[in-house]
Amino acid sequence: MVKLLDRHIGRSMLMGTLLVFGVFLALFVFMAVVDALGDFGKGGFGLYELVRYVILSQPRRLYETFPVAVLIGTLLGLSTLALNSELIAMRAAGVSKLRIVGATMKTGLLLVIVAILVGEYVVPVAETRAQTGRAQALATSFKQGNSGLWLREGAAFVNIGEVLPDLSLLNVNIYDVSAASELRRHVHASRAVYDGEEWRLEQVSASRIAQQRVETDSSADVAWNARFTPAVVAVFTIRPEALSIAQLYAYIRHLRSNSQDVRSYVLTFWQKIFMPFATALMILLAAPFVFRPARSGGLAQRTFIGVVLGLAFVVVNRSVGYLALIYGMPPLAAAAAPLIMFFGVAFVLMRRAI
Repeated sequence: MVKLLDRHIGRSMLMGTLLVFGVFLALFVFMAVVDALGDFGKGGFGLYELVRYVILSQPRRLYETFPVAVLIGTLLGLSTLALNSELIAMRAAGVSKLRIVGATMKTGLLLVIVAILVGEYVVPVAETRAQTGRAQALATSFKQGNSGLWLREGAAFVNIGEVLPDLSLLNVNIYDVSAASELRRHVHASRAVYDGEEWRLEQVSASRIAQQRVETDSSADVAWNARFTPAVVAVFTIRPEALSIAQLYAYIRHLRSNSQDVRSYVLTFWQKIFMPFATALMILLAAPFVFRPARSGGLAQRTFIGVVLGLAFVVVNRSVGYLALIYGMPPLAAAAAPLIMFFGVAFVLMRRAI
């Protein structure tokens, strides 16, 4: 009977959650199409690139709204059981409210495992391909591969190893090629920084090929009159939401070694770590409203309450994150504060309901 009860409650919760995900997906697709239509027809951004971008950008959006979807899905699933008097029958059979909440938690655990797998293995790949595909289609002179960014700068070919968050460039190689496709000069710089008017190459090593011999020289700082600006390469920076937890951890260490501001990446890291706890918290928030008497509100009212609570959590979570970045609040505290706040609300509501 116990397993049957768990399956029945879990099935109702899953159906409600899948329905919510379907509604969210339709909304996100619409928003992504509207966002991408502004670039439609520019460069190489045609119909195929637009559809590809819209499809590949959906996993991240659904992953970010996962706790809210579980909250509303739990409300829908359990409210359906309540409206059909099934919860009353369970209570009459001696099933406690905590036992019913525990059954929803078991299903929530399965959903969290799926979400973690999607966040670690699907979202990074899909989001990276979505953003780089769109950027390459719009900036047709740039091509990105395993060896970094490639572009044509006059008669030279430029390879950029990495674009850092402050829009400086690492491992810049400039290959000056003649009209006969012969390499005439190679310049390597460990870093390139934009000073507001032009790029400055740092720790430069130059090799000039002439009459079957190679002449080399080095310098600490050289001006580079490249035509592209930092705004052009900004689209090729690595976004924290496009990385898995393991990738974020490694990338944060890499950025720190290059004296970069890592607060936004650390904040995203902790938010991903806390995502399972946020999901469990959303289930706790949903349960008290389901146990209210039927005369105190039907399915529509409970769904509305779920939407309000979900939006409130999203607004508070993001607001605290932005304020933390502005005022220097520790990222760990910023990621944990909304959870602690809403856990207090859930605790009070659960005590009143049980």
